[in-house]
Amino acid sequence: MARVVCCIGDTHGFITKLQNLWSNLEKEIDPSLFQSAIIIFLGDYCDRGPNTRQVIDFLIQLPSRYPNQKHVFLSGNHDFAFAAFLGLLPPPPDGSKFSDAWKQFEASEDREGWYKGDNYENMHLQGRRWAGSIKVKHNTAKGIDYMGSIYDAAPTFESYGVPHGSADLIKAVPDEHKKFLADLVWVHEEDEVSVDMDDGIKSCKLIAVHAGLEKGKDVNEQLKLLKSQDTRVPKVVPLSGRDSVWNIPEELTSSSTVVVSGHHAKLHVNGLRLIIDEGGGYEDRPVAAIVLPSKKIIRDTDVLAN
Repeated sequence: MARVVCCIGDTHGFITKLQNLWSNLEKEIDPSLFQSAIIIFLGDYCDRGPNTRQVIDFLIQLPSRYPNQKHVFLSGNHDFAFAAFLGLLPPPPDGSKFSDAWKQFEASEDREGWYKGDNYENMHLQGRRWAGSIKVKHNTAKGIDYMGSIYDAAPTFESYGVPHGSADLIKAVPDEHKKFLADLVWVHEEDEVSVDMDDGIKSCKLIAVHAGLEKGKDVNEQLKLLKSQDTRVPKVVPLSGRDSVWNIPEELTSSSTVVVSGHHAKLHVNGLRLIIDEGGGYEDRPVAAIVLPSKKIIRDTDVLAN
């Protein structure tokens, strides 16, 4: 029997939603299949919601609670930026400095209020943006106010007991949380995943990446960059892009390759392109997961019988 794969969308600091979703997955999936399932978290564990610290605690405990499951924790753009602020990203492989890449985006520095506190000189651009104080308080695209920074990072600081933008966060984050963030992968591949299609169940390759793979760029080169975690790049488009990463790259469309992502604040299931981020970090929207091979959507708001 095919191994069940659960892909879980962006949690964004909402511990109750994560706990309820997990409980619903346990209720919906046959116990023996759930205990041996591959669980892929699609990234963005922090920011917006009030419980980043508790969410990471929950995720860290899963391997000991469910030792026969396989757990994959992708980095989202928010987690990347959180790790950047804490100094957890690997250094650029060519010996360059993170600051060498700031110039490309310096036109946004004033509006976004990039962080200028302790150790900012050695910080990746996204860490500075994450901990900064955005001057325009209202996000017109979403119709809500920013929470401290362009990343809505203030609730993450507060979950660790420090004010937004404080360098004290570096000491406040426990070592096991730092290890979790440092160990996040930028991409994950599975060679044989069963997917229920219109013409029956197919065995597919699966590529999981937070935002998606860029169109018009060589897929193997993208995968190489993601696997090597090349931090010379000031903005990693497969973790943070929008329209350019929405579809499956053309060179993969002739093969049976699933591309699954979160990030986009949408639920989009179209053939083998799966985007699972119904919540988007909004308090009033559900966190969702997709279960393979069935492609069934499970939400934290579902009321399921025990």
